[in-house]
Amino acid sequence: MTTHVQTQYQKKLCSAEQAATLIQSGDKVFMGEFAQNVEAVDAALALRSHELRDVILVTTTRARPLKCVEADPKGESFLWNDWHFSGLGRKFGEKGLAGYIPLCYHQGPQNVELYEEPDVAVVQVTPMDANGFFNFSTSCSMTPSYCRKAKKVVVEVNTKTPRCLGGLDETIHISKVFAVVEGPNSPLLQLPEAIGSEADRMIANHVMGLLEDGSTIQLGIGALPNIVGAMIAQSDLKDLGVHTEMLADSYVDMYEAGRITGKRKAIDREKMVYTFAMGTQKLYDFLDNNPVAAIFPASYTNDPATIGRNPKVVAINNAIEIDLFTQVASESAGPRQISGTGGQLDFIMGAYKSEGGKGLICINSTYKKKDGTIGSRIVPTLSPGTIVTCPRSVVHYVVTEYGVAQMKAKSAWQRAEALINIAHPDFREQLVKEAEGFGIWRRSNKLV
Repeated sequence: MTTHVQTQYQKKLCSAEQAATLIQSGDKVFMGEFAQNVEAVDAALALRSHELRDVILVTTTRARPLKCVEADPKGESFLWNDWHFSGLGRKFGEKGLAGYIPLCYHQGPQNVELYEEPDVAVVQVTPMDANGFFNFSTSCSMTPSYCRKAKKVVVEVNTKTPRCLGGLDETIHISKVFAVVEGPNSPLLQLPEAIGSEADRMIANHVMGLLEDGSTIQLGIGALPNIVGAMIAQSDLKDLGVHTEMLADSYVDMYEAGRITGKRKAIDREKMVYTFAMGTQKLYDFLDNNPVAAIFPASYTNDPATIGRNPKVVAINNAIEIDLFTQVASESAGPRQISGTGGQLDFIMGAYKSEGGKGLICINSTYKKKDGTIGSRIVPTLSPGTIVTCPRSVVHYVVTEYGVAQMKAKSAWQRAEALINIAHPDFREQLVKEAEGFGIWRRSNKLV
């Protein structure tokens, strides 16, 4: 390490309490993304809640509670705005302490650079390297854009984060940093394994039938993608590639089983491309200084045009509800925000651009209501107030435990028929009646 960068580092080194004084009432403050949870500055800000007012905190999903928001139960000092709700986002949103920012994920960095004016960006990073660079570790989707736009950048060094190699914007130089805070060096969030149902396993079997040697895969979050990943690891599929937004433990399993090589990708060949990672220590250890994985901003990973350059892209994502018009709801139940658009729309569109690509909306046909009865997730119309995540015009494949329906080039009644064919049998006749009532179904149509 040169004397020059060492000198800069020492000049900018300060306590979390000192860094927190950079934030004033009315400021907008970016507080990081996903597993990279700012801790020390957050705790120091919480101690100032009595003296600050109307500070807007921005994250892209928060994996652990923001102490400063917890310290301000009336929401007078801090308001938390999130680009993608987690369970924490929902919890605080229902209390009026957090708000969701709608977006197409691939447009996120551009949204920041065009329309955001952050006063301070506080981000968790790896220790500085010999050349004066800090690495953004597992979260690179919008962090670089916030660091470019912020008037002041504070980096919080965590010695337990992996150094994630990348293709663009995965680092920031000491010369662009206003203040450096060290510690508390907590381990990254360990994401618990989501346990799937028998229906999830049936859906995963259908998904496996749509995969081919040389497919480029994107898995969303949840039990179903984990099951698909496990099935791929145990399959005889060859030369799969990875171009995704989230990298999870299942990718490590697939890679170590020899299923992932990336040899047949058209771009970023032999690289597992992603924009953020969340999982267990197994994943973080795998990523540390590993050139097989490449992290990029979301403007690259999630751009449908970029996604579509690889062949046989299979994008695998979940949904909450889908109606007979094939509108897909994946982020809200009525007006209640549950998550966010995320990259689902990006990857459904990108997979369709890919030669041989398939964008999959995977959904259990039923769910259990609060009273213990069973409801259909394929519904006549979306529940009042429900947000449409994927408009019907972009929906490609829908998969339930009862089969696969391809929607492109189908009329409204053909789409309804295809959906009803993969709905739970107990609800099919009622769905037919509803479709007749809407004028999108003729009784002469025959169910398969």
